[in-house]
Amino acid sequence: MKHKEVIFEVKDRVATITINRPDRYNALTMRMVEELLEVVVACDEDRGIRTVVLTGAGQAFCAGGDVREFVERAETLSLHLKRLLIFFHGTISCIARMSKPVIAGVNGVAAGAGMSLAMACDLAVAAESARFTMAYSKIGATPDGSSTYFLPRLVGQRRALELTYTNRVLTADEAAAWGLVNRVVPDAEFAASVNALATELAAGPTLALGRAKRLFFMSEHESLETQMENETQLIALSSKTADFREGIKAFAEKRRPIFSGHE
Repeated sequence: MKHKEVIFEVKDRVATITINRPDRYNALTMRMVEELLEVVVACDEDRGIRTVVLTGAGQAFCAGGDVREFVERAETLSLHLKRLLIFFHGTISCIARMSKPVIAGVNGVAAGAGMSLAMACDLAVAAESARFTMAYSKIGATPDGSSTYFLPRLVGQRRALELTYTNRVLTADEAAAWGLVNRVVPDAEFAASVNALATELAAGPTLALGRAKRLFFMSEHESLETQMENETQLIALSSKTADFREGIKAFAEKRRPIFSGHE
């Protein structure tokens, strides 16, 4: 598919996915979610990509669903939403299960499904001007895009309900205090800060990072003993990798490890 509403670039082992509808605050369309799923799957499959950055063009990260499009499709809106969410939820699943770090570079407003998208990423860096709001009940809708999964895990049940009931808008600093983002940086330093973090992670032991991510997801539904067994199995598996051997050798030699990201 020729990309129209998503920009996809790969440089120095870092893939950058930019949602590209700045004139509509990067609101989601059917074409956009199809393109998003395509490029996210490509990132997952490409072993040369070791970190993924997801950001927005212009002044917004993503304003959620395109409400104007909803109005235009009022007679068939239920069908439209189901089709759109097949692709959007597929994108979220791929991000969450991807065996490499995914960073949300929240450059501006993240509303509705845009906030969901930011929460689904492993880490989030926000510009000072960024804002976060659920926005669903404002139009009489219920949440989607995985927000009911990630939001209570990040901020707790009461705060999740408050954000959903009241559509409270959080500043970037408030989002950091609540646990929605990892760090807030001045707008002028945003691009450089996101790039520095992505570059750092791309130089890391990709397989080990992916397995750590997998373990954290497992822990949501396992007992203590089962989770410890999961840890045993995966660290034993990791010990067979070139990165593990390089890591312990570099430690013994008191130098910085050079990870390949491969078995």
